[in-house]
Amino acid sequence: MAAEGSGRAPIIGVTTYLERAQQGVWDVRAAFLPEQYLTGVTDSGGIALLLPPQDPDAADAAIAGMDGLVLSGGADVAPELYGEERHPLTDPARVDRDAWELALFRAAERRRIPVLAICRGLQLVNVARGGTLQQHLPESLGTEKYRIGGGVYAENEVEIAEDTPFADIIRESDMTVHSYHHQGIDRLGEGLVAAAHSDDGLVQAFVDTDGGHVVGVQWHPEENAEDRRLFADLVSQARAFAARRKESAR
Repeated sequence: MAAEGSGRAPIIGVTTYLERAQQGVWDVRAAFLPEQYLTGVTDSGGIALLLPPQDPDAADAAIAGMDGLVLSGGADVAPELYGEERHPLTDPARVDRDAWELALFRAAERRRIPVLAICRGLQLVNVARGGTLQQHLPESLGTEKYRIGGGVYAENEVEIAEDTPFADIIRESDMTVHSYHHQGIDRLGEGLVAAAHSDDGLVQAFVDTDGGHVVGVQWHPEENAEDRRLFADLVSQARAFAARRKESAR
């Protein structure tokens, strides 16, 4: 639903996986995304459109009609993209998804389209900006607390940094988040500022300082239906972006 007097609801592109799917007699690769991402957008007043991996050359045309972008979670970003050898426990490369989402993010950057990057999405943005990742946190940090397995999200506390736009979104000094990851940020990419940490020093959120609206979180906000602050912020930013685009087209 659009806010009163604001015209149509903003259109938010959400990236998806290509995964094997079985339904009845069918066993095929299909675009897949947990419903929680969609409801995160729609509950916050946006319209969600799926963006499955495809030819990266199509990314600019795909993003041109969007008012916002969600880079969703999923398999590990290929370490070859940040110049490191593959750890034995790093997921097999998803070349199609890495290439597609990097192209989408860069197209969104050029157009100043607001971005919310979730878990893998945060890691992908960091790599796109020249940063690096820790490939296996149980080895580098000595903790399993971020991925307890079995499809169960771990709950962890994060501390919010003051004096960043992220603090204005959350309006709390700390919060409990839902985690499911075994990788994390090592060196922050260019133009990104840490906006939240966990008690072991791992960057849990960042914001962009290069003039665009990019928010990345290492956790899964879509899993908390009681807290839509990050999705609501994205939809609000997307609505403002759409208004500016409409005005500039006059």
